[in-house]
Amino acid sequence: MAVQETPVSRRLKSVKHVIIVCSGKGGVGKSSVSAQLALSLHASSPNARVGILDVDLTGPSIPRMLGLDGHGVHQSSDGWVPVLACMSVGFLLKKKGDSVVWRGPKKNAMIRQFLSDVRWGDLDYLVVDTPPGTSDEHISLIEHLAPVHSRLSAVIVTTPQAVALLDAMKCLSFTRAVALPVLGLIENMSGYVCPCCGEVSNVFSTGGGAEMARREGVPFLGSMPIDTELVTLLDAAESADQDQGATDGQHDEASEVRSFGVLQRYQKTSSATLLSAIVEKLISTLPSVEHASVSNSA
Repeated sequence: MAVQETPVSRRLKSVKHVIIVCSGKGGVGKSSVSAQLALSLHASSPNARVGILDVDLTGPSIPRMLGLDGHGVHQSSDGWVPVLACMSVGFLLKKKGDSVVWRGPKKNAMIRQFLSDVRWGDLDYLVVDTPPGTSDEHISLIEHLAPVHSRLSAVIVTTPQAVALLDAMKCLSFTRAVALPVLGLIENMSGYVCPCCGEVSNVFSTGGGAEMARREGVPFLGSMPIDTELVTLLDAAESADQDQGATDGQHDEASEVRSFGVLQRYQKTSSATLLSAIVEKLISTLPSVEHASVSNSA
């Protein structure tokens, strides 16, 4: 039976893979992992085309991490133009400090618009950063992406301690309930490497993510320690506020330079080396996971 075409399926027809990054708990570094995945996927091949969608509507942080904070979204005759292949509600706020106080229907409409009205173009990967938990945003996302379900997969982010792992189990349960294939689990903040002597301290315990993955039959993609270089890089990303008075063309060029600078600096961090290994596993796993998803839905 043919899948009915929708505005979302038409808009995403040239997107090969949609990777949804989720976590059962806030504060595990999910957004930083999403940003790193996008950067590492982009660096994985000279021709890799990567986009990132931030559906953490009440706490959008992707623009800041990629050095795109303060940039506006352009409206064209064919829809919204993403900012260097990035879209977030953070681009739509009048002030960075404005809160987003929306009920479920408004969130649902915003997510639908991000998927159906944004000119995503030809992409190899679209990374989707979701809010913590399994709430309205996740349900809306899965429903709107149903026509492209064969191209969907998820990455679960957790930290090693028991409380975070319990919530990660709830996230895994959600993926099973909606038949969302899981590429694997990443254990973030797995130890702290001293920048002076290199000694590793297990601040939040260690090994919990690997054990959970083994127990649940989910691929374990790898562990990420706390990286002070990465924290400094993502926190210090320059804002587009510095480009006030520039024309739209100058503004876009400045944003591209900033974003490229973030990528270059990121590749020099120890986290980039670890993420590149994780991305290699992820890319090699994608075909089999998506094929299994198609077979199960047939």
